[in-house]
Amino acid sequence: MRKNPVIAIVGATGVVGQEMLAVLEELAMPLSELKLFASADSAGEYYKFKNSELTVEELTEKSFAGIDIALFATSAELSAKFVPLANAAGALAIDNSSHFRMHDGVPLVVPEVNIDAIKKDTLLIANPNCSTIQLVPVLKIIHQHAGLKRVVISTYQSVSGAGKAAMDELWNQTLNIFNQRDVQSDVFPRQIAFNCIPQVDRFMDDGYTKEEHKVIDESRKILDLPELRITSTCVRVPVFVSHAESVNVEMERALSPVELMKLLDDAHGIDVYDALEYPSQLDIAGTDGIHVGRIRADSSVPHGLNLWIVADNVRKGAALNAVQIAKVFVERFA
Repeated sequence: MRKNPVIAIVGATGVVGQEMLAVLEELAMPLSELKLFASADSAGEYYKFKNSELTVEELTEKSFAGIDIALFATSAELSAKFVPLANAAGALAIDNSSHFRMHDGVPLVVPEVNIDAIKKDTLLIANPNCSTIQLVPVLKIIHQHAGLKRVVISTYQSVSGAGKAAMDELWNQTLNIFNQRDVQSDVFPRQIAFNCIPQVDRFMDDGYTKEEHKVIDESRKILDLPELRITSTCVRVPVFVSHAESVNVEMERALSPVELMKLLDDAHGIDVYDALEYPSQLDIAGTDGIHVGRIRADSSVPHGLNLWIVADNVRKGAALNAVQIAKVFVERFA
């Protein structure tokens, strides 16, 4: 790995790919060259990066020659095809799709939690689900100081988690409702404008959705707690950017709201709110931090707490987390 690597964004024209481009510039990620890849339909488009313009190239099987780090912002199907090609060309792949996350031997990394899972010879690192990324740094701190016994999560997920077409659908439905026109739903199973949909991704055989399984399974893997008692309900809400989570934790030992607030306040990347204050999805869009408020005791169990966690799902929940991984890898192993 070179100290100034050649980096590629695969899926550069999508919502997450565009955020990766912005984060690479803002974090002053060391690199000698940046290449943008997307489908043939987007090839030839121009995007600004620092003081230059970059041309989007068509993604092909030969795209990864000379690439040191490939940041994938693609579907699971495209990642399944192209990540092995990137690895075969010698590139480190950091994949934002769900395809490799639960594969044995593939590190699933949130830098604040388990950055040591990556090694010098690692060629593939999975970026977790956006809802998981904002959850596990808080759970890790609680577990270290009080021992997690059971966790219950309800998510309130913005439409950007489903991509640009989903954002357009919310916008168009809202306009049509105000103009008394018919509403059409193509991306979501129900109308999303002025509505909440308790289904994110497809249903599994056990009645949970695939998204709910992601939160459960990925949290266990990242925290290295395979037997953690954890359950989730994931809901899509009519918000453009940022995911919120209502989290209830039952602990082995006592941990007061004040003690937890102090611990979180001392942690990197977490913004803590006073007891009667709270972050909202609109307020924190565009920020890097994990925002935690409404920390209060749950008196229904001996050692319980309730929390409200909010983060920008496109930024911290995807692009920023991936770039942070790349930055640490270069700092440690170049």
